[in-house]
Amino acid sequence: MDAPTLTPARTVARVETSRRLGPDAQVDDKALVFAPDNPALTDPFLLLAEDWFSSPGFEWHPHRGVETVTTVVDGVLEHGDSLGNSGALRPDDVQWMTAGRGIIHRELAYRNEHAHTLQLWLNLPAARKLTDTRYQDLLAAGRPRVVRPGVVVDVISGTVDGMTGPALNHVDVQGALVRLEPAATLHYPLPSAHRAFVYVLAGRATVAGRRLRAGQTAWSDPVTRAGGRSELTLAAPDGDAPTRLMVYSGTPLREPVVFGGPFVMNRRTEITQAFADFHAGRFGRVPRSARLRYDR
Repeated sequence: MDAPTLTPARTVARVETSRRLGPDAQVDDKALVFAPDNPALTDPFLLLAEDWFSSPGFEWHPHRGVETVTTVVDGVLEHGDSLGNSGALRPDDVQWMTAGRGIIHRELAYRNEHAHTLQLWLNLPAARKLTDTRYQDLLAAGRPRVVRPGVVVDVISGTVDGMTGPALNHVDVQGALVRLEPAATLHYPLPSAHRAFVYVLAGRATVAGRRLRAGQTAWSDPVTRAGGRSELTLAAPDGDAPTRLMVYSGTPLREPVVFGGPFVMNRRTEITQAFADFHAGRFGRVPRSARLRYDR
Protein backbone atom coordinates (compact mmCIF):
# COMPACT_ATOMS: atom_id res chain seq x y z
CA MET A 1 0.00 0.00 0.00
CA ASP A 2 3.07 2.27 0.14
CA ALA A 3 3.77 2.25 -3.59
CA PRO A 4 1.45 2.51 -6.60
CA THR A 5 1.45 -1.20 -7.43
CA LEU A 6 -2.27 -1.63 -8.05
CA THR A 7 -3.85 -0.81 -11.41
CA PRO A 8 -5.78 0.84 -12.83
CA ALA A 9 -5.39 4.19 -11.10
CA ARG A 10 -8.63 5.92 -10.12
CA THR A 11 -9.74 9.35 -11.33
CA VAL A 12 -12.15 11.85 -9.78
CA ALA A 13 -15.42 12.22 -11.67
CA ARG A 14 -16.68 15.25 -9.74
CA VAL A 15 -16.27 17.25 -6.54
CA GLU A 16 -19.15 18.42 -4.33
CA THR A 17 -19.13 21.03 -1.59
CA SER A 18 -21.16 20.49 1.57
CA ARG A 19 -24.27 22.68 1.85
CA ARG A 20 -24.75 24.31 5.26
CA LEU A 21 -28.46 24.51 6.07
CA GLY A 22 -28.42 26.04 9.55
CA PRO A 23 -30.55 25.21 12.59
CA ASP A 24 -33.99 23.63 12.57
CA ALA A 25 -36.43 22.20 15.13
CA GLN A 26 -34.15 19.24 15.85
CA VAL A 27 -30.57 20.47 15.49
CA ASP A 28 -28.34 23.43 16.26
CA ASP A 29 -26.83 23.22 12.78
CA LYS A 30 -27.04 20.91 9.78
CA ALA A 31 -25.22 20.35 6.51
CA LEU A 32 -25.80 18.07 3.55
CA VAL A 33 -22.45 16.65 2.50
CA PHE A 34 -24.24 15.13 -0.46
CA ALA A 35 -27.96 15.01 -1.13
CA PRO A 36 -30.23 12.43 -2.80
CA ASP A 37 -30.76 14.66 -5.82
CA ASN A 38 -29.65 12.00 -8.33
CA PRO A 39 -29.30 8.58 -6.67
CA ALA A 40 -27.82 7.04 -9.83
CA LEU A 41 -24.74 9.24 -9.41
CA THR A 42 -24.10 8.14 -5.81
CA ASP A 43 -25.43 4.54 -5.95
CA PRO A 44 -25.32 2.58 -3.62
CA PHE A 45 -25.07 5.59 -1.27
CA LEU A 46 -28.09 7.84 -0.89
CA LEU A 47 -27.07 10.80 1.27
CA LEU A 48 -24.56 11.97 3.85
CA ALA A 49 -25.79 14.43 6.49
CA GLU A 50 -23.73 16.26 9.09
CA ASP A 51 -25.52 17.36 12.26
CA TRP A 52 -24.64 19.36 15.37
CA PHE A 53 -27.24 19.04 18.13
CA SER A 54 -27.88 19.38 21.84
CA SER A 55 -31.64 19.32 22.37
CA PRO A 56 -34.01 17.92 21.26
CA GLY A 57 -32.07 15.89 18.65
CA PHE A 58 -33.81 13.09 16.78
CA GLU A 59 -36.57 11.55 18.88
CA TRP A 60 -38.31 8.27 17.99
CA HIS A 61 -38.74 7.84 14.25
CA PRO A 62 -38.96 4.89 11.82
CA HIS A 63 -36.86 3.65 8.88
CA ARG A 64 -37.32 0.93 6.26
CA GLY A 65 -35.31 -0.24 3.24
CA VAL A 66 -31.94 1.31 4.15
CA GLU A 67 -28.94 1.04 6.43
CA THR A 68 -27.82 4.11 8.37
CA VAL A 69 -24.14 4.39 9.21
CA THR A 70 -23.54 7.04 11.88
CA THR A 71 -20.07 8.27 12.81
CA VAL A 72 -19.60 10.35 15.94
CA VAL A 73 -17.26 13.24 15.12
CA ASP A 74 -17.42 14.98 18.49
CA GLY A 75 -19.40 14.84 21.72
CA VAL A 76 -21.41 11.80 22.86
CA LEU A 77 -24.34 10.27 20.98
CA GLU A 78 -27.08 8.54 22.96
CA HIS A 79 -29.15 6.04 21.03
CA GLY A 80 -31.97 3.57 21.48
CA ASP A 81 -34.15 1.42 19.22
CA SER A 82 -37.16 -0.86 19.09
CA LEU A 83 -34.88 -3.92 19.22
CA GLY A 84 -33.97 -2.94 22.77
CA ASN A 85 -30.50 -1.60 22.01
CA SER A 86 -29.35 1.49 23.87
CA GLY A 87 -26.06 3.10 24.76
CA ALA A 88 -23.66 5.95 24.19
CA LEU A 89 -21.12 6.38 21.41
CA ARG A 90 -18.02 8.56 21.58
CA PRO A 91 -15.81 10.23 18.96
CA ASP A 92 -14.90 7.93 16.04
CA ASP A 93 -17.37 5.25 17.18
CA VAL A 94 -19.69 4.05 14.40
CA GLN A 95 -23.29 2.82 14.62
CA TRP A 96 -24.36 0.58 11.70
CA MET A 97 -28.12 0.09 11.73
CA THR A 98 -29.98 -2.11 9.27
CA ALA A 99 -33.54 -0.83 9.11
CA GLY A 100 -34.62 -3.60 6.74
CA ARG A 101 -38.30 -4.39 7.19
CA GLY A 102 -38.69 -1.67 9.80
CA ILE A 103 -37.15 -0.19 12.93
CA ILE A 104 -37.90 2.70 15.26
CA HIS A 105 -34.98 4.52 16.86
CA ARG A 106 -33.76 7.78 18.33
CA GLU A 107 -30.46 9.68 18.36
CA LEU A 108 -29.88 12.25 21.08
CA ALA A 109 -27.02 14.21 22.57
CA TYR A 110 -26.06 12.57 25.85
CA ARG A 111 -27.24 14.77 28.74
CA ASN A 112 -28.47 17.18 26.03
CA GLU A 113 -24.92 18.50 25.92
CA HIS A 114 -23.46 18.17 22.43
CA ALA A 115 -23.22 15.66 19.61
CA HIS A 116 -21.64 16.13 16.18
CA THR A 117 -22.39 13.28 13.79
CA LEU A 118 -22.14 12.20 10.18
CA GLN A 119 -24.91 9.90 9.00
CA LEU A 120 -24.59 7.97 5.75
CA TRP A 121 -27.63 6.30 4.18
CA LEU A 122 -26.73 3.09 2.36
CA ASN A 123 -29.35 1.63 0.05
CA LEU A 124 -30.46 -1.98 0.34
CA PRO A 125 -31.10 -4.07 -2.79
CA ALA A 126 -34.68 -4.96 -3.66
CA ALA A 127 -34.18 -8.57 -2.55
CA ARG A 128 -33.14 -7.40 0.93
CA LYS A 129 -35.37 -4.37 1.48
CA LEU A 130 -37.38 -6.32 4.05
CA THR A 131 -34.49 -8.17 5.65
CA ASP A 132 -34.39 -8.58 9.41
CA THR A 133 -33.44 -5.48 11.36
CA ARG A 134 -29.95 -5.41 12.89
CA TYR A 135 -27.84 -3.09 15.00
CA GLN A 136 -24.04 -2.99 15.23
CA ASP A 137 -21.82 -0.89 17.50
CA LEU A 138 -18.45 -0.59 15.73
CA LEU A 139 -16.39 1.02 18.46
CA ALA A 140 -13.18 2.82 17.58
CA ALA A 141 -11.20 1.00 20.27
CA GLY A 142 -11.91 -2.40 18.74
CA ARG A 143 -11.42 -1.72 15.04
CA PRO A 144 -8.33 -2.85 13.09
CA ARG A 145 -5.90 -0.26 11.76
CA VAL A 146 -3.37 -0.17 8.97
CA VAL A 147 -0.42 1.89 10.19
CA ARG A 148 2.32 3.19 7.91
CA PRO A 149 4.71 6.14 8.22
CA GLY A 150 2.47 9.21 8.28
CA VAL A 151 -0.69 7.18 7.63
CA VAL A 152 -3.38 5.50 9.75
CA VAL A 153 -6.31 3.69 8.12
CA ASP A 154 -9.06 2.79 10.59
CA VAL A 155 -11.01 0.01 8.85
CA ILE A 156 -14.76 -0.07 9.47
CA SER A 157 -16.06 -2.29 6.66
CA GLY A 158 -14.48 -4.52 4.03
CA THR A 159 -10.78 -5.31 3.79
CA VAL A 160 -7.92 -2.84 3.35
CA ASP A 161 -4.35 -4.10 3.07
CA GLY A 162 -5.24 -7.37 4.80
CA MET A 163 -7.18 -5.73 7.64
CA THR A 164 -10.92 -6.51 7.74
CA GLY A 165 -13.37 -4.20 9.48
CA PRO A 166 -16.02 -5.52 11.90
CA ALA A 167 -19.14 -4.44 9.96
CA LEU A 168 -21.50 -7.16 8.77
CA ASN A 169 -22.80 -6.20 5.34
CA HIS A 170 -25.83 -6.73 3.13
CA VAL A 171 -24.17 -4.65 0.39
CA ASP A 172 -20.55 -4.96 -0.76
CA VAL A 173 -19.07 -1.93 1.03
CA GLN A 174 -15.56 -0.88 2.00
CA GLY A 175 -15.25 1.95 4.51
CA ALA A 176 -12.48 3.59 6.54
CA LEU A 177 -11.43 6.71 8.39
CA VAL A 178 -8.01 7.86 7.15
CA ARG A 179 -5.50 10.13 8.88
CA LEU A 180 -2.64 11.58 6.85
CA GLU A 181 0.19 13.51 8.43
CA PRO A 182 1.46 16.55 6.50
CA ALA A 183 3.14 15.59 3.20
CA ALA A 184 2.03 11.94 3.48
CA THR A 185 0.71 10.00 0.49
CA LEU A 186 -1.47 6.88 0.47
CA HIS A 187 -2.31 4.64 -2.48
CA TYR A 188 -5.66 3.43 -1.22
CA PRO A 189 -6.84 0.08 -2.68
CA LEU A 190 -10.39 -0.26 -3.95
CA PRO A 191 -12.39 -2.94 -5.79
CA SER A 192 -12.62 -1.83 -9.42
CA ALA A 193 -16.40 -2.30 -9.46
CA HIS A 194 -16.95 0.09 -6.53
CA ARG A 195 -18.13 3.68 -6.66
CA ALA A 196 -16.11 5.59 -4.07
CA PHE A 197 -16.33 8.88 -2.25
CA VAL A 198 -13.76 10.73 -0.15
CA TYR A 199 -15.06 13.32 2.30
CA VAL A 200 -12.51 15.71 3.80
CA LEU A 201 -13.33 15.91 7.51
CA ALA A 202 -10.42 18.17 8.43
CA GLY A 203 -7.47 19.76 6.67
CA ARG A 204 -6.79 19.66 2.96
CA ALA A 205 -6.21 16.77 0.57
CA THR A 206 -5.32 15.91 -2.99
CA VAL A 207 -7.45 13.06 -4.34
CA ALA A 208 -6.24 11.61 -7.63
CA GLY A 209 -4.70 14.98 -8.43
CA ARG A 210 -7.76 17.09 -7.44
CA ARG A 211 -7.30 19.52 -4.56
CA LEU A 212 -9.97 19.51 -1.87
CA ARG A 213 -10.57 21.38 1.37
CA ALA A 214 -12.55 20.44 4.47
CA GLY A 215 -16.24 20.05 3.63
CA GLN A 216 -15.68 18.81 0.08
CA THR A 217 -16.29 15.33 -1.36
CA ALA A 218 -14.55 13.70 -4.32
CA TRP A 219 -16.38 10.95 -6.25
CA SER A 220 -14.71 8.18 -8.23
CA ASP A 221 -16.90 6.02 -10.47
CA PRO A 222 -16.39 2.28 -11.06
CA VAL A 223 -13.53 1.29 -13.33
CA THR A 224 -15.14 -2.02 -14.31
CA ARG A 225 -18.45 -3.73 -13.56
CA ALA A 226 -16.89 -6.79 -11.93
CA GLY A 227 -13.62 -8.13 -10.56
CA GLY A 228 -10.19 -6.66 -10.11
CA ARG A 229 -8.58 -4.04 -7.93
CA SER A 230 -7.80 -0.38 -8.41
CA GLU A 231 -6.22 2.39 -6.35
CA LEU A 232 -7.03 5.94 -5.39
CA THR A 233 -4.13 8.23 -4.55
CA LEU A 234 -4.70 10.34 -1.44
CA ALA A 235 -2.18 12.98 -0.34
CA ALA A 236 -1.92 15.66 2.33
CA PRO A 237 -0.11 18.94 1.69
CA ASP A 238 2.86 20.08 3.73
CA GLY A 239 1.90 22.01 6.84
CA ASP A 240 1.30 21.75 10.56
CA ALA A 241 -2.00 19.87 10.86
CA PRO A 242 -3.01 16.34 9.79
CA THR A 243 -5.72 15.61 7.22
CA ARG A 244 -8.72 13.44 8.15
CA LEU A 245 -10.78 11.67 5.51
CA MET A 246 -13.86 9.46 5.36
CA VAL A 247 -13.50 6.99 2.48
CA TYR A 248 -16.40 4.71 1.51
CA SER A 249 -16.99 2.65 -1.60
CA GLY A 250 -19.58 0.13 -2.74
CA THR A 251 -20.91 -1.80 -5.68
CA PRO A 252 -23.77 0.11 -7.39
CA LEU A 253 -27.14 -1.64 -7.16
CA ARG A 254 -28.51 -0.11 -10.40
CA GLU A 255 -32.12 -0.32 -9.19
CA PRO A 256 -34.99 2.20 -9.03
CA VAL A 257 -34.99 4.41 -5.93
CA VAL A 258 -38.14 5.93 -4.40
CA PHE A 259 -37.98 8.10 -1.27
CA GLY A 260 -40.79 8.52 1.20
CA GLY A 261 -39.42 10.45 4.17
CA PRO A 262 -37.56 7.91 6.33
CA PHE A 263 -38.35 5.04 3.92
CA VAL A 264 -36.47 4.14 0.73
CA MET A 265 -37.97 1.52 -1.57
CA ASN A 266 -38.07 0.61 -5.27
CA ARG A 267 -41.70 1.51 -6.03
CA ARG A 268 -44.18 4.13 -4.82
CA THR A 269 -46.63 1.39 -3.77
CA GLU A 270 -43.95 0.05 -1.40
CA ILE A 271 -43.64 3.48 0.22
CA THR A 272 -47.42 3.54 0.75
CA GLN A 273 -47.20 0.08 2.31
CA ALA A 274 -44.33 1.16 4.58
CA PHE A 275 -46.41 4.00 6.03
CA ALA A 276 -49.39 1.67 6.45
CA ASP A 277 -47.25 -0.94 8.23
CA PHE A 278 -45.72 1.65 10.53
CA HIS A 279 -49.08 3.13 11.53
CA ALA A 280 -50.48 -0.37 12.04
CA GLY A 281 -47.71 -1.10 14.56
CA ARG A 282 -45.88 -3.64 12.39
CA PHE A 283 -42.53 -1.99 13.17
CA GLY A 284 -43.17 -2.73 16.83
CA ARG A 285 -44.27 -0.31 19.51
CA VAL A 286 -42.63 3.06 19.88
CA PRO A 287 -40.25 2.46 22.80
CA ARG A 288 -40.89 4.33 26.03
CA SER A 289 -37.48 3.74 27.56
CA ALA A 290 -35.98 6.39 29.79
CA ARG A 291 -32.90 8.41 28.94
CA LEU A 292 -29.52 6.96 29.89
CA ARG A 293 -28.51 7.60 33.46
CA TYR A 294 -26.17 10.50 33.97
CA ASP A 295 -23.02 8.75 35.13
CA ARG A 296 -20.49 11.53 34.79
